[in-house]
Amino acid sequence: MSTPKLSTQETYDLDRAHVFHSWSAQGSLDPMVVTRAQGTRLWDGDDNEYLDFTGQLVFTNIGHQHPRVVEAIQEQAATLCTIGPSNANDRRSQLASMISDLLPDNLNKVFFTNGGTEANEHAVRMAREFTGRRKLLSAYRSYHGATAQSIHLTGEQRRFANDKGASEVVHFFGPFLYRSEFFAESPEQERERALAHLERTIQMESPDAFAALVLEPVIGSAGIIPPPAGYLEGVREICDRYGIVFIADEVMAGFGRTGKWFGHQHADVVPDLITFAKGVNSGYVPLGASSSATPLPGTSTSAPTRAA
Repeated sequence: MSTPKLSTQETYDLDRAHVFHSWSAQGSLDPMVVTRAQGTRLWDGDDNEYLDFTGQLVFTNIGHQHPRVVEAIQEQAATLCTIGPSNANDRRSQLASMISDLLPDNLNKVFFTNGGTEANEHAVRMAREFTGRRKLLSAYRSYHGATAQSIHLTGEQRRFANDKGASEVVHFFGPFLYRSEFFAESPEQERERALAHLERTIQMESPDAFAALVLEPVIGSAGIIPPPAGYLEGVREICDRYGIVFIADEVMAGFGRTGKWFGHQHADVVPDLITFAKGVNSGYVPLGASSSATPLPGTSTSAPTRAA
């Protein structure tokens, strides 16, 4: 039996009665009812046409309703809608292999999740298990998700209501010449002073306490902020120096958003773990992942070698 089609007003009324929207004061919301989408365009309940400049939550990398992807979803749903993670499956195996082919040879293991937040949570757990350490580093002006650990990793102000300062996360200032925290007058000064600040933060917080540093190769939600040349390489060197796992959060920057498959590929750097979601399938179905190196090269040789 097909679901009855709702009018625009019925859709709106049910939404306001029963749907809880994220990051919003619920009483003041007036959501647009979207009835269809194609390519870069949306249509509302009154058939007004809009350009989707936001890509929704920055995930429709190939636009809405791409026919090849829609056909693939329909074909898979008719064959096998779902299967537990303890089983092997041809599509999962193929996708893991294809993703590994986009990355350096040692980044060849993929742990699939339901989205980017979950991918970051699992990457942190892997780093903590591998190193035997607890503390984490992440930048101000960052966004890493909204679940228990990832909201603390998030460095922007949306974390304030949930950040109780008890999650072992230490924040640092990344480079942002337009709003420099370091009184820099050039990209080179901003890079060097930001790296010095990061290393000093690690030293003052106990270098052997940190499991991982989580960093967006290009800052997303807080404004599109690419790092100055050489900054990611400097972060890699600092992580190597102190045996810290370098996690690149590619949820927003990955899958072509910056002109390369992944944002970190604009630099001469290989992270230990990469997390991604959103653009991996243009947001058509929930999917994220953590891709890990084997072994994790950023950690010290004295770190325990337990499986994550």
